Amino acid sequence: MKQSLQLKFSQNLTLTPQLQQSIKLLQLSSQELNQELESLLQANPLLERVDGPDGAADVSDSYGPSHDVASGQTTAETSEPVADDLPMPESGGAADDYFESFQGSNRWEEGGGNHDDDNDFSFQEAVNPTLREHLLGQIKLMPLSERDQTLAMVLVDAINDDGYLEQPLEELAALLPEELEIELLELEIALKHIQNLDPPGIGARNLAECLVLQLRTLPEDTPHLAQAITLAGQYLPLLASRDYTRLRKLLNCDDGVLKAVQQLVTQLNPRPGSEFSHIASDHYIQHEVVVRKVKGIWIASLNDEVIPKLRINQLYANILKRNRDSSSQYLMSQMQEAKWMIKNIQQRFSTILRVSQAIVDRQRNFFEHGEVAMRPLVLREIADELGLHESTVSRVTTRKYMLTPRGVYELKYFFGSHVATESGGACSATAIRALIKQMVGEENPRKPLSDNQIADILGKQGIVVARRTIAKYRESLQIPAANQRKSL
Repeated sequence: MKQSLQLKFSQNLTLTPQLQQSIKLLQLSSQELNQELESLLQANPLLERVDGPDGAADVSDSYGPSHDVASGQTTAETSEPVADDLPMPESGGAADDYFESFQGSNRWEEGGGNHDDDNDFSFQEAVNPTLREHLLGQIKLMPLSERDQTLAMVLVDAINDDGYLEQPLEELAALLPEELEIELLELEIALKHIQNLDPPGIGARNLAECLVLQLRTLPEDTPHLAQAITLAGQYLPLLASRDYTRLRKLLNCDDGVLKAVQQLVTQLNPRPGSEFSHIASDHYIQHEVVVRKVKGIWIASLNDEVIPKLRINQLYANILKRNRDSSSQYLMSQMQEAKWMIKNIQQRFSTILRVSQAIVDRQRNFFEHGEVAMRPLVLREIADELGLHESTVSRVTTRKYMLTPRGVYELKYFFGSHVATESGGACSATAIRALIKQMVGEENPRKPLSDNQIADILGKQGIVVARRTIAKYRESLQIPAANQRKSL
């Protein structure tokens, strides 16, 4: 077989490092973007973030024309150094008299002088105790023997964050050392001590016991207290299923008394230990876009507070201007990466603004009338309008938030499926959810609307929706079924 050389032209798509960085920055949330920038600022000495006057940042690129990240324009302004020798006020006159009178009025009677150390107070945050610490602190104040206190502490360690003792006492007794010879009765007595602690209902083994413990702490003259204790201790399943007919017979009362008993029970705390559960949440919502109505037109604008203001470090830029040999290749590569970052940040926010304005234009009725006026919208519509890929629009709308007069919404919230109407049009699924929520809020609590009835009402309005679809939308709104919504 004879070997030969051939020339062949072909096209293939490659992701350059700059394009990869642009895609990565586009899909990051504001918090993740700040974290990414902090790591890049530490790794690249030519990139820096500088705060300017009034808390704004100077975005000048000292190695060339400056980049305005917010507007996407370039300027040729240069920052001037701040003078080191600031003018000081001259001595004498009213100023000196004022300072002398101030010092005289604050002069100490003994010792004289004013020490700055005495005024140096350090701020300390209040430490909120955990549920275990709160209970142990009360146990140590109780007049118990050392053995009883130890058993109470053992039970406290077995109480979960909601304040319940889920593990049976028999299992706890079996886990303790046999040489201690601990009887089950001792653990029951220790549990009684715990159940008398604050907060009420702590140490309960089930919901019924928790509610009964809280009811027993109420004053004895509380109306219908005895019936509420009976209801909470024995008939909670009937209350959960809204079986008011059987409850009236079992409690031997009328609708008025039963309603008062129900209110007394439902106002109790089913999770008494929850107030001590300090769950730190790292998820903070920071909106990138602000929507306002200007002269009758809804306009989207960027939130300047979330736009990082970057520039090229002047010191290293001057070094590169003077030395352009092979020894400065590292700085040259870092310079290129810094310029890429500034440009990609600018492109990221520019794309977010374009997509947001396109969403606002199509969902104008939502901003005017609310969720019931939401129109169907898919990613492809925005992508075709702006000349972007559908995946780009998906990255832009994920974990990016918009501040509107109606609240803060994720950009993806404005996209949704549609349901056909009898007139041949389409209705947004968000609008249907809003209609369901509105109908449930206005229904008769004695005769709540079933899913079939809601579907019939929507059908009369020209919106054809199946019962199963209504049930799915209702569950997504966390609205219980009709039998669960029934009340006196």
